[in-house]
Amino acid sequence: MTYQAGESRYERQPYNRSGRSGLRLPAVSLGLWHNFGDDRPISTSRAILRRAFDLGITHFDLANNYGVPYGSAESNFGCVLRQDFAAYRDELVISSKAGYDMWPGPYGEWGSRKYVLASLDQSLARMGLEYVDIFYSHRPDPDTPLEETMGALDRAVRSGKALYAGISNYSAEQTAQAARIMRELGTPLLVHQPSYSMINRWIEGGLLDVLEEAGMGCVVYSPLAQGLLTDRYLDGVPADSRAATSRFLSADQIDRELARDLGEIARSRGQTLAQMALLWTLRDPRVTSVLIGASSVRQLEDNVACLEGPVFTEDELEAIDKITCSAS
Repeated sequence: MTYQAGESRYERQPYNRSGRSGLRLPAVSLGLWHNFGDDRPISTSRAILRRAFDLGITHFDLANNYGVPYGSAESNFGCVLRQDFAAYRDELVISSKAGYDMWPGPYGEWGSRKYVLASLDQSLARMGLEYVDIFYSHRPDPDTPLEETMGALDRAVRSGKALYAGISNYSAEQTAQAARIMRELGTPLLVHQPSYSMINRWIEGGLLDVLEEAGMGCVVYSPLAQGLLTDRYLDGVPADSRAATSRFLSADQIDRELARDLGEIARSRGQTLAQMALLWTLRDPRVTSVLIGASSVRQLEDNVACLEGPVFTEDELEAIDKITCSAS
C-alpha cells in the first residue's frame, strides 16, 4: 500500500529553532542507533518510520556505523526513504556522522579529512541521497588537528553534500574551539549532539553555556540512559533487554531504587518514568530536541506522548535533583 503522510502531522509537537539558525527541529526526533539494522525485520523499521513522520517527527538521525552490520541502518533507511518518503524529502531533516570505526585500516575512523569526507560519500550512497541536512563529526580526534576536522565539515557543506555541520561528544572547551574555527571558515556550526539524562548531566557543567554563546542548538541522545530511566528493570533483567544483550549497558549499572523513586514522581504527574525523563531533558530552552529510539510502533507512540505531560513544578524538579544527585 502506498504511504500517504497524515494530514495532521504538524499539529503533534512543537518545532524549536536550533540555536540562532533558521532551522527548526521537532522537540522529539528519532535516532536509528539501535533497531534499524539487518538484525531486525525491515518491515518493523518501516512501520516505525512511517508512524514517526505521522507523529510530527521530521528529524531522523543516523551515523555511518549504525546498525548490525555497520552501515545497515543507513541502507535500510534509504530503502524506506525511496519507498515511502521520496515525495516528502524537503520535509525531512536527515543527519549522519563520521568519527567512530567504520572500516579497517588507518583511514577508517577518527577525524582526518580523508576519512570524514570518504565516510560522507559512503553514507550518501547507502541512503541514495544527494545531500544530508546535518553532517556531524561524531567525536573529537586526539591526534588530528581540530582545524583539519572542521575543515572537512566546511568542505562537506561547501560541496553541497551537507546543508549544515555539527559536532557530537565534544567537551565544552573543544566545542568553543570548534565553533571559533568554523565561524572563521564561514560555515557556523549548527548543533552539538551530546549524551544527556537525569543521571548524566555533564552538559550542565559548561557546555550549554558555550552552545548558547556560540548560537548552536543542542540535540541530546540517550535521554533514558540506555533504559535505566524506564520501568524495564524494576523486577530484574529480562532476557531480551539491552542490559542482557548489548555491550553498551551491563546489569551492574542498574539502580532499581532510583528508578522506583523517580517512578513515583512520574506517576503523580500522570506519566511513565520514560515519558517524564524525556520531557525533563527539554525543560531547558537551550535543548532543541531529544532523540528517542524505538523497537516498536507502540514504544514510539508512548515516548512521543511525553510532550503531553504537564510543565514541571519547582518542587518536582527539586525532588528529582535530590534523588539523582544522591545516587551519583
